[in-house]
Amino acid sequence: MASFVMGYFLLFAVAFVCLDARTDKTQDYTSFQYHKGALLTGDVSINLIWYGKFKPSQRAIVTDFVASLSSSRRSTMAQNPSVATWWKTVEKYYHVSKTTTTRGLTLSLGEQILDQGYSMGKSLTEKNLKDLAAKGGQSYAVNVVLTSADVTVQGFCMNRCGSHGTGSGSGKKGSRFAYIWVGNSETQCPGQCAWPFHAPVYGPQSPPLVAPNNDVGLDGMVINLASLLAGTATNPFGDGYYQGPKTAPLEAGSACTGVYGKGSYPGYAGELLVDATTGGSYNVKGLNGRKYLLPALFDPKTDSCSTLF
Repeated sequence: MASFVMGYFLLFAVAFVCLDARTDKTQDYTSFQYHKGALLTGDVSINLIWYGKFKPSQRAIVTDFVASLSSSRRSTMAQNPSVATWWKTVEKYYHVSKTTTTRGLTLSLGEQILDQGYSMGKSLTEKNLKDLAAKGGQSYAVNVVLTSADVTVQGFCMNRCGSHGTGSGSGKKGSRFAYIWVGNSETQCPGQCAWPFHAPVYGPQSPPLVAPNNDVGLDGMVINLASLLAGTATNPFGDGYYQGPKTAPLEAGSACTGVYGKGSYPGYAGELLVDATTGGSYNVKGLNGRKYLLPALFDPKTDSCSTLF
């Protein structure tokens, strides 16, 4: 399972990778590599499982983001930079793959399941997340579990802001499906999982940015979801594209944690656009007039973190 780790934990992970690279001569942990496994391909639905209390306006922030990824919608977004333009970096992984069987990937918004009654309680384990994810369709789908601000999750705010993994499918024997979990950190750890919209708990201190959709928790969730979607697409089952050991991989999104624009450095997100009316900071535009701040992605062709401007 891959997690979207918090900044300081990422620094420790990088140190661990460097140590392994020096001591284990049989594996190269210092470069981003394709491990010859499957990538997510075909027409794939993103199913959303809302666990806990979310306002309709909050759900719309996420659904508009997911819908903006679809290639069929790109013609409707004439203004760049767009969410679809940001996703093009993920598409590069499909072009550089050495396999002849790798097809492209098209994402679309699928079904939404509301669990406002906290059917599994307000303190969830990893098994609970898998069980919730299994409620969504499992054929050509990624099931995304989104937990509300009053729900605690195993490992949340301690060493992760979200994660992606696989569950056993309900179809033929041996089938499996990909899933993602992201938590709303607004009341639990916004300085760890919603930076740069909240002052960081550790490291260089700088004034927090204004969230583009005026919701620190949900705008932070979009950042984490975006990173995990990129990781799920390019490393859905643990043997796709990643750097470092399989047990703690750096993926397309997590390899560039904290980078949002050119010139970024610890405590500074980089050069961004600012909405003249709301003051919200963003780097992409989406459907229905949405603006989002999305993380830089690791570009397999340039071997660097790719920003949009």
